[in-house]
Amino acid sequence: MMLRFSVIVILLVLTVGAKDLWAESKMGIAELINSQGKRVGKATFVEGQDGVEIAIDVYNMPSGLHGFHIHAVGKCETPDFKSAGGHFNPYDRKHGLKNPDGSHSGDMPNVLVGPSGTTSAIVLVPLVTLGPGKNSLFQSEGTALLIHAGEDDQMTDPSGNSGDRIACGVIKKGE
Repeated sequence: MMLRFSVIVILLVLTVGAKDLWAESKMGIAELINSQGKRVGKATFVEGQDGVEIAIDVYNMPSGLHGFHIHAVGKCETPDFKSAGGHFNPYDRKHGLKNPDGSHSGDMPNVLVGPSGTTSAIVLVPLVTLGPGKNSLFQSEGTALLIHAGEDDQMTDPSGNSGDRIACGVIKKGE
């Protein structure tokens, strides 16, 4: 999975030009921590033509399906991560990828963590940007990437009944 992401980054650099890619802040990163403040993964964000592609690698997580969202505040205060606020929702829509009145800009498919407690995944998020605008992940209060304890039902407002927040990372501009 990471090889595919690396190839995409290389293609973006070749297509757009390294100078333009970096100058426009079209990359981001989030270091994910658990409720004890221990590092449990990393996410990389790359702006593309159809939205922002997020590549995650996590470890030491409970196995199963987990809700996976972008939240509206760039704070990850342990132990409950409530400081990250609600889902990122600049268009004031309902929650859920299956909701006819949705979805939040920060709604994403569930992430599956294997029995070993690890996963790598790549998700395209079409309703956000790393550039300017009200749907930018680089808002004045910042934004955060969260993983929840349970599966998101993709319908129930406001958070899909996905349970406690078990991992969080502040989304920052790439270096």
